[in-house]
Amino acid sequence: MKTFLTIRQILQNTTNASKLFAMTPTTQTQLVGPLLKAVSRSFYLTLRVLPAPIRPQISLAYLLARATDTIADTNAVPRAKRIVLLRELQSLNRVPELGVLAENQTLPAERVLLERLEECLAMLDTFDARDRQLIQQLLNTIITGQIFDLETFPGNLTAIADDATLDRYTYQVAGCVGEFWTEMCQAHLPGLEQLSVADGIRFGKGLQLVNILRDLPRDYAIGRCYLPVRNPLDHAEVLPVFTKWLDVAVGHLEAGWQYTLAIPASQKRLRLACVWPLWIGLKTIARLRRANPLDATQRVKVSRMEVYGIMAQSVLCAGNATALDKTYQQFRTAALC
Repeated sequence: MKTFLTIRQILQNTTNASKLFAMTPTTQTQLVGPLLKAVSRSFYLTLRVLPAPIRPQISLAYLLARATDTIADTNAVPRAKRIVLLRELQSLNRVPELGVLAENQTLPAERVLLERLEECLAMLDTFDARDRQLIQQLLNTIITGQIFDLETFPGNLTAIADDATLDRYTYQVAGCVGEFWTEMCQAHLPGLEQLSVADGIRFGKGLQLVNILRDLPRDYAIGRCYLPVRNPLDHAEVLPVFTKWLDVAVGHLEAGWQYTLAIPASQKRLRLACVWPLWIGLKTIARLRRANPLDATQRVKVSRMEVYGIMAQSVLCAGNATALDKTYQQFRTAALC
């Protein structure tokens, strides 16, 4: 009889979490199932709706990126040590010693992820050479962005240098995902030759800008200002720059929408995987327009019920580009007001 562990089992026994996974004969299923769900939160919905031929590759890429992100963000080891660990992981050839770092994770799921990183690399080896290369290129670029983070922000509140630096950073940590996503889809799914890599890159940049602008107060608290301003605490200076980058994000997501509409109606799952984060991003931008970007007490977010509403609305018209575009235009108009 096959044994499948629930996420509750994984999180209840953090001490023996790695042993729990070792007991199951379906290690790959566990990595891109319960563990992926535990660490990816709402993005898990997007990953699960992906077409089967690309779901394992993109899910594993997410796990690897989330693992390096956990290493970059932890306070369990000094900044210099984190940079060394990230550089050792950049080629995805081996996993450095992460015992102390894993033991000190406050979130059980992230601890499990670091403990299972060797098996993630073993899963990578099961893919064909082209898929491995795409995932390795992706992680190399993402880790470059994570190292930039650690080297640019020393701890005291520091602003990013200029527009070009911010644009490059959004490519390194998210735009490259759009590039990877496009190439992976074209390698495994029919009828996608018309997808634009450039639009895919802008799609990723737009989603990352939404995250940056939404999380501005939280990043301030750890000494990071991703807006290119002279004085991050000067509201009069920050507000117009904040508004400018909201507009840039909407422009990038417009390119992402053209990318989404270029997906054939027959690829409904892939369409939905693009529609959901894009509509949620636009809804978030609409709320950020009315927010104080420096108010740490004000957390702008789209509720889970709203996310489910977006999903239901899009599923009903996933095969109808005209109906999808009508709803998109409503989200876009709200995001520009």
